[in-house]
Amino acid sequence: MAARWPALMPSVLLVWIVCCSWAQLNVAASPYGANMTDLMHHVEFFDENKDGIITITESIKAFIAIGCDPVFATSAATATHAAFGPLTTPPGKLPSTNIHVSHIHGAVHASDTGAYDKKGNFVPKKFEKIFQRFSRSEEDALSWLEVETMLTVNRDLLKPWTWPAAETEWQLIHFLGKDRHGYLHKDTLRGIYDGTVFPKLRDHTIDPHSAHSDA
Repeated sequence: MAARWPALMPSVLLVWIVCCSWAQLNVAASPYGANMTDLMHHVEFFDENKDGIITITESIKAFIAIGCDPVFATSAATATHAAFGPLTTPPGKLPSTNIHVSHIHGAVHASDTGAYDKKGNFVPKKFEKIFQRFSRSEEDALSWLEVETMLTVNRDLLKPWTWPAAETEWQLIHFLGKDRHGYLHKDTLRGIYDGTVFPKLRDHTIDPHSAHSDA
């Protein structure tokens, strides 16, 4: 084998160069960059054409796909884009209602759980703390009253303008993820944080509204 290695070297190098070039092209072609955060994964589902920009129309279609009625989907999408579009606009561009996936970390705000850090990375300890502090009536699950308690406790008193954003987000999260008894379970919420639950809702492989099922 040692004697054959020099003869194989050109072929091995060629394969390595081709693979590296392919990987670089894919990274360059991706509108999300090489290292996606959990927050980017969370919103990726809503970017229908994968161009890195989520329009209101795309969000409305995505909300309908995961089980929202058209009126609610339109209202939720409009409110979300009005609030977060300008915050995610890249430097040098005019603010708009479009949400830019690459700058979604700009939508991270106070008065929330801290389960995303300022860069949009998932923080496991903060996530676990949600259920350790506020899950009371059902193990590893939250009723709406418990969510409201959490939101009240997490309010940043110096930034009251962030309260409505947290309230609206969690109303939507609880609505989408609750089971038929009104509980938002830990595994479903984790799937919402990293975006993996949305394709399952679209494809009807889970139905948290009918009963608790793993996300």
